[in-house]
Amino acid sequence: MMDRDALVLAFSSTLPAELAEDLVDEFIAIRTDVATNTLGRSAPGRFVETLVQVLQFLETGTYDASSSVDTYLKGLESRASSLPDGLRICASRVGRAMYSLRSKRIVHKSPVDPNRYDLRFICAGAQWVLAELVATTSGLTMDEAGRLVEQIQTPIGGLVEVLHGKHLVHANVPIPEEILLLLLSHHPDSLARSEIEASLDRRAAGSVSNALGRLWKTKLTQRVGGRYVLTEPGLRKALEVAVANVG
Repeated sequence: MMDRDALVLAFSSTLPAELAEDLVDEFIAIRTDVATNTLGRSAPGRFVETLVQVLQFLETGTYDASSSVDTYLKGLESRASSLPDGLRICASRVGRAMYSLRSKRIVHKSPVDPNRYDLRFICAGAQWVLAELVATTSGLTMDEAGRLVEQIQTPIGGLVEVLHGKHLVHANVPIPEEILLLLLSHHPDSLARSEIEASLDRRAAGSVSNALGRLWKTKLTQRVGGRYVLTEPGLRKALEVAVANVG
């Protein structure tokens, strides 16, 4: 399990706290989407934009509230800089590749839908960037940095698997949380009650029905014509469950 607070603390030794938190939280969002097989919800563009701010700060001691990602990263790669080549050249190219997928395949309309291999590539890029930052800028001992890098690079266990159109939740959680993870994997789309029951067919039907009722009464889901969708509080709760169970 990745220790979010330890990673933020490691980066905060050399970065402003807001940048450290944003970088780690955007990575966790991408990682969670990989684990839940959710396409198009996380914002890899924000991760790369934060990376640009991080590199600006490491290079100059200040950072812009917003800037052109491609312009900055191309310029960084081609000019003399105090940054090590792992960040100046390699992180710049990884960041640009991630941003290209975000621009051409995930955010804008495209003949190619967002694919799971796009998301996994983006996640792998984010893992590499964070590991490089830990190794080169965190100020940790070799052993401390090594432990954090191992956490960052840990393979991501799938919380939700798609088999023949059915979404199966593998996390060992109570029924209400299993339903939240199931709905999260489809969000913002809704699921019919019959689809939920089919995915949870290993559970007792009465228990599933009771859990659906509790989630609706507590306003974590909204029921529309026999279909269920996460509310805003439900989405936050589902993300909490996902983050807590990502391998």
